[in-house]
Amino acid sequence: MASRHALGVALGYTAGYVDTVGFVALFGLFTAHVTGNFVLIGSELARPGHGVLIKLLAFPAFILAVAAARLLAVWLEARQRPAARALTLLQLVLLLAFMLLGRAATPVQQTDALLPLLAGMAGAAAMGVQNAASRLVWSELAPTTVMTGNVTQLVIDLVDLARASAAPGTLSRLWKFLWPVLAFGLGAIHGAFAYQWAGFYALLLPVAILGVLLATALMV
Repeated sequence: MASRHALGVALGYTAGYVDTVGFVALFGLFTAHVTGNFVLIGSELARPGHGVLIKLLAFPAFILAVAAARLLAVWLEARQRPAARALTLLQLVLLLAFMLLGRAATPVQQTDALLPLLAGMAGAAAMGVQNAASRLVWSELAPTTVMTGNVTQLVIDLVDLARASAAPGTLSRLWKFLWPVLAFGLGAIHGAFAYQWAGFYALLLPVAILGVLLATALMV
């Protein structure tokens, strides 16, 4: 159980960190989830500014990454091989691409230039893989990339506990959802400051986290 909590914390931190780096570096691009990009695209179309193309291209990148993750998982499962490590490795490679393409594009002044577009697509694809993996291989964990549902469940459970009407297992579920939320928030704060200090090299930290996951038994 402790290893499951640790895995959820690591993935939640990674998602918050990468999402914030993408947002700060690429004019408001959300890499970890598509909901925010829907809002930003609508805003850009209503009041044209800059940055709409990178948000539009993030969608197919995200979708293709989810599809690739699914096909890879199916292929491995058919051969009775676990998919968790392969999906984590794929995410790590895409995060490295995000970092290297972003560094090559620095300073990013226009998001409709080729290198920033490719960097944003790589970042969205990396987080698309993590979103897919949360359904395909880590379904027992709380979601690690989108926190709205987690926070909603936390509040419901806290109210039930305060009313002394909580069902059995409520406290256990509360801890399950709490740690990824806290980790995501901490990762978002660290990602913002790290980008200010190190630029796209800040992504070396989530790359290292994924490397540690690959090297340990946390995802077994």
